[in-house]
Amino acid sequence: MKLPYGLSNFATLIADGYFYQDRTDRIPQLEEAGRQLIFIRPRRFGKSLLLSMLEHYYDLNRADDFEALFGGLSIGRQPTALRNQYFVMKWDFSLIQSQGTLREIESALHRHLNDCIEEFALRYAARLTHPIEIRDDNALSSWRSALMAVSQTPHRLYLLIDEYDNFANEVLMGGQSPERYDALLYGEGLLKTVFKAVKAAAGGMGLDRVFITGVSPVVLSDMTSGYNVGKSIDREPEFNDLCGFSETEVSAVLTRLSGEGAAWSAREALDTMRTFYNGYRFSDLAETSVYNPTLSLYFLDYLRRRGRYPHQMLDENLAMDRNKLVYIAQLPHGEAVLIQALSGDEALVIAQLAQRFGVADVLAAAKDERFMVSLLYYFGILTWAGRTGFNEEVFKIPNLVARALYVERLRERWLPDPADQTSVQHIGRVVCQTGDLAPLCDFIEQRYFSVISNRDYRWTNELLIKFAFLTLLFNDRLYMTVSELESARGYVDLALILRPDMRRFQALDLLLEFKYLGLKELGLSGEQVRARSRADLSVLPAVAAKLDEAEAQARRYGATLRASYGVSDLHAFAVVALGVERIVWRTL
Repeated sequence: MKLPYGLSNFATLIADGYFYQDRTDRIPQLEEAGRQLIFIRPRRFGKSLLLSMLEHYYDLNRADDFEALFGGLSIGRQPTALRNQYFVMKWDFSLIQSQGTLREIESALHRHLNDCIEEFALRYAARLTHPIEIRDDNALSSWRSALMAVSQTPHRLYLLIDEYDNFANEVLMGGQSPERYDALLYGEGLLKTVFKAVKAAAGGMGLDRVFITGVSPVVLSDMTSGYNVGKSIDREPEFNDLCGFSETEVSAVLTRLSGEGAAWSAREALDTMRTFYNGYRFSDLAETSVYNPTLSLYFLDYLRRRGRYPHQMLDENLAMDRNKLVYIAQLPHGEAVLIQALSGDEALVIAQLAQRFGVADVLAAAKDERFMVSLLYYFGILTWAGRTGFNEEVFKIPNLVARALYVERLRERWLPDPADQTSVQHIGRVVCQTGDLAPLCDFIEQRYFSVISNRDYRWTNELLIKFAFLTLLFNDRLYMTVSELESARGYVDLALILRPDMRRFQALDLLLEFKYLGLKELGLSGEQVRARSRADLSVLPAVAAKLDEAEAQARRYGATLRASYGVSDLHAFAVVALGVERIVWRTL
């Protein structure tokens, strides 16, 4: 079984026998949805492959290849009337230079469009009766020439635009000057003029259909007057899994791979992939979530070649998503949004997702929670999770790979000293190999409490202690580390369950239940608490009652986890924080 990790050319996948998850059944729905469509999805979510599939389906030059390419797919059994009826031109804005002076960037845009038009002229030379004139210094003139040539034929043009918002993303992540972006998009800026030309071409100049993909709707706002005819379909339920895999599809691939004499369990592999890669929902009407396709293929390809799971569950090709969390964390109250997302109670509630916002809003306007949640959603680091009783939208972290990015960002902000990072690694090893919480609790009392208790948000109850343990123990190299893991009778505060492929190493399965006891409830001052030993503090009536409560919950949840994960030796702890001064615990 050949898995197409890193490949986005549809013809290559089909001709060379690579796995392709059929999405051609959506072609009729896309045709009915409109003639100028905009489809937003996070990075590395299969958008380029989708465009390649559409290109091969509609290209009139590929009519003779239809049976070879689509005969075995859904659309091959009942093609639409528009199959192989179009000239197809493709622009890929990710290939346009985004650095340099404004003149250099504009020249790069002209060159890219001219290259695409010249390639178009060569590819369709036998079908065009009118020559296409390429103007090196004016790609819009070249575009008009191409439209004129198309209009002299019985066919029309289908324009595909990939990563239309690439330049805006460079601005957002600090890689480009916002002034240059303004010059491109506002007034009579070249990029805005390009989209005005696309809009005009669809008004009777030979352009019949347009399909645009991107990561965020930022540019849509900035170019509204230049291109206000596109229809966004990214939140339509029928297109929820247009890019991405369903669990049934992932399970089928694992079953095929496991049938090749594999020494691993398809069921355990699916459990692991579900935890790390599933959870994305792009429509409030979608009934199921989808798996990130690039991460899934990364895992499946490694599993096929090596016969085991990859050590690192996050494909480094997606590591740049860290920069997006860095950006959010630096905003006023941005850190609090990351905390809310990690709290596990789906506390990120906004009235409505922001559908369009401009770069000026991103760079200069007030950044409220709605703005930050919307941006994280479009970046693929949050996903839609439901509605409240007041018809508000709820968002959550989709999976463990995304959760790891949040934990990493907060740990770096709270413990920027490399010496602290080294200490955390050593302490985490002690806890996970021996079950001894003493070094970790010492570190939290002496170093961590003072850092995270003075942030610009209000901690409540056991959230403070839970986040201390979560950020310090998180280790997706060995564990499926989940906060607020749902069990049969409630939610586990923090569970560190060894990945199935890591059970050969010396590490323990851990379960921790946390409680918080304020100093006023305890009736002691901070100085008095610090002066007593943990043993003395543990037997105080108020503390013992909290420990008993945490222990009872841990025992209930532990039974569920043992049954769900087949864990035979679960090490459970009841942990109580006494203000931001001391930590006591009980090993169960």
